[in-house]
Amino acid sequence: MTALPEKVSNAWENREGPIILSTVNKLGIPNSIYATCVSKYSEDTLVVANNYFSKTLENISAGSKGSILFITKEGKSYQVKGRIEYHKEGAVFEDMKKWNPEKHPGHAATALRVEEAYSGAEKLL
Repeated sequence: MTALPEKVSNAWENREGPIILSTVNKLGIPNSIYATCVSKYSEDTLVVANNYFSKTLENISAGSKGSILFITKEGKSYQVKGRIEYHKEGAVFEDMKKWNPEKHPGHAATALRVEEAYSGAEKLL
């Protein structure tokens, strides 16, 4: 398992606004969505609740890797890339159900397992 660098982990706790989750389809065509229902499950896993995925779910089901882009309150951007796991049950799913607002369906927990991390163009991992 690859842990987030401390700089990125601290920035995650200081993020502002929605994150952007990007995936690609089988033809390599990108798809990006805004997401507000997100959490850090562990130092190697960021989670996005699947409340209303459509193309994103198709891409995940086809084996897409993913990227999460976020910005801090100070306006600094960070990007985390990695493989995606899709949990409809188990520990990651149960954790998502605890923080995902009840007004949203929380169909599944989309876990991005950290492989790379950037601050702007600077590769941190």
